Amino acid sequence: MQYQTVLKKMMTELNDVVHYYLDVENDVLNLNQLLGREIEISFEGYQCLSCGKEKKIFRQGFCYDCFYDSAAVGDWIMKPELSTAHLNIEDRDLEYEKQVQLKPHVVYLALSSNVKVGVTRKTQVPTRWIDQGATKAIEIVEVPNRYLAGITEVALKDYVADKTSWQKMLKNDVLDADLIEEREKLKQYIPAEALDYFLPNNGKITEINYPVIKYPSKIKTLNLEKTPVYSGKLMGIKGQYLLFEDTTVFNVRNSEGYRVLINIS
Repeated sequence: MQYQTVLKKMMTELNDVVHYYLDVENDVLNLNQLLGREIEISFEGYQCLSCGKEKKIFRQGFCYDCFYDSAAVGDWIMKPELSTAHLNIEDRDLEYEKQVQLKPHVVYLALSSNVKVGVTRKTQVPTRWIDQGATKAIEIVEVPNRYLAGITEVALKDYVADKTSWQKMLKNDVLDADLIEEREKLKQYIPAEALDYFLPNNGKITEINYPVIKYPSKIKTLNLEKTPVYSGKLMGIKGQYLLFEDTTVFNVRNSEGYRVLINIS
């Protein structure tokens, strides 16, 4: 079987194990069904996810010009505390920014390699946790806009990590921790503006299992620009990574905007 596509992040569905899907030309590929099979990925060029032009990808699937022009990749995406739509102040496109920033957001704790704090739109639960390779997650606050979520994350990351060790995550080297207890410890550090949104009765922990036959003991990353043709047996999928038998891992999301040919045998 052969498929052509411009890579975008894998779509996910939370079941007993996460189901992964890849949007390919005129089809959707169920990646869980490919476990144990040989997959060849060939790099054929670039296509910006914003303007659609065949220009070299700069970051996040965007060419250089679009990365610095598009409202979809403003600084407030990575740093929610910089959000200003609640003040009616534009960054790049106020209408777009209001649509995204002025929606319910969740500040959460996730267990991926260690306990980490993060922010996501309410509609992205549990997708955001899956994309980070979390095995467990719990909500801390649900606030009405991105700014409040951002300042809460900034306050809490003085006491808990805000990043994942992706190598440990992929090896399934995950710290054991009581997320309910960790959340209660952090309550005292929530900013006053967000404290009323604390979820005191939320003891629900979401547990996430991934379709993995075998985790790698060491990590080799696949860079399609340096290795334009790669073939390996798929042994698992976790976060936004494909895990292969020879310990190669491929970050699909980091390769958004790459045109590829995929052969499955």
